[in-house]
Amino acid sequence: MRRFLASLFTFVLFSSILLAQQEDKSKRPSPPGTAEITIAGKKITINYSRPKIKDPKTGAVRKIYGGLVPYGEVWRTGANEATELITEADLSIGGVSVPKGTYTLFTIPGEKGWMLIINKQTGQWGRDYDVKQDLARVDMKTEPIEIPIEQFTISFMEKGKDGATLRLDWEKTRAWVEFTAK
Repeated sequence: MRRFLASLFTFVLFSSILLAQQEDKSKRPSPPGTAEITIAGKKITINYSRPKIKDPKTGAVRKIYGGLVPYGEVWRTGANEATELITEADLSIGGVSVPKGTYTLFTIPGEKGWMLIINKQTGQWGRDYDVKQDLARVDMKTEPIEIPIEQFTISFMEKGKDGATLRLDWEKTRAWVEFTAK
């Protein structure tokens, strides 16, 4: 009987792991999103998850910045897995050099401005943050958005042949920073 129970437990455990790996991420309350741009012939991609203003359990409208996302604290910049930056080009983000490669993006939202954190640790779940792995911290500018953005959105706006603006939009706030490919 013990052997049977041990076998059953092992089967259930491995089945659970297999099902978790096959999870349809688009069905999550904060589904995946991707922002991509090609500048100077090189692709830059950000993979992230897109939480909403409305609470997925109750449907109630939440206060995002200064509420769900506290001011002055490191935020995973989305939901679920950590937000991933993949760049085929060496970049200058807000004047800071970022070699081509894969990074995790975190932010520190503030009432007057934000900080973008480019971190060398990758593949972690969202809140697993190690300050010792920071490659750089870059100031971001913010501006109000008149019409609230329901779902967190990361996008790029092309600026010239070798530059762009990285934009983070949610609720009534846009945080942004310019960058160029080297």
